[in-house]
Amino acid sequence: MSTSPNTLILTAHGSKDPRSAANARALAARLQRMRPGLDVRLAFLELSEPNFIDVLTGLPDGHPAVVTPLLLASAYHARIDIPEQISRAGVGYIRQADVLGEDDRLVLVLRERLAELHVSPFDRQLGVVVVAIGSSDSAVNARTAQVATKLAAETRWSGATMAFATGPQPSVADAARQLQRRGARRIVIAPWFLAPGRITDRVWKYACDNGIPMAQPLGAHGLVAHTVLDRFDRALAADPAAA
Repeated sequence: MSTSPNTLILTAHGSKDPRSAANARALAARLQRMRPGLDVRLAFLELSEPNFIDVLTGLPDGHPAVVTPLLLASAYHARIDIPEQISRAGVGYIRQADVLGEDDRLVLVLRERLAELHVSPFDRQLGVVVVAIGSSDSAVNARTAQVATKLAAETRWSGATMAFATGPQPSVADAARQLQRRGARRIVIAPWFLAPGRITDRVWKYACDNGIPMAQPLGAHGLVAHTVLDRFDRALAADPAAA
């Protein structure tokens, strides 16, 4: 049997909020439409169904697959949780692709979400707070902070800075005040999240309470799907056994 996989296991974190799972399902369906010959299977690490271990153990004996994380940062779940669960499942020929990361395509989606709020790249009085999940790993947070820098490139905004909805500083409020001290007259929030959920709802409440416009998460956008497929293809190209 060939060891070249045609199965992509789209692996999301999972959430008690059904909107998160709905977004992952929409993205899986988009991937299947974009590449009809690919066997796309959705899995969640926790809180949502189908469970990741169940999807792995449900593969036919010896069936090769690429676990492709639907995650933005290479933190605990990508570096520890997923590999441990793959090892525990003890099935087939499984490899793991990279996370989506600070991919330029995803930054373009974030710009689109801001454009939906009629944000102009030429607004010199605007400050943009990019909000993400924080990590206990400072190197992960530093990589995530690159999103704000990339987003502000070739704009005339007063500034763009990173904030973390969980974990490290700065908080959203701290980041907004920082931008105001730098001269921003108006603030807008750009969530670096794939889907809405309880954390984005907390940020949304802060935004509403303070009269700050907030963009939508990245969602099941076509460029998100292209980034997922890119990670899948790179995992295959990097493994000589797939040739």
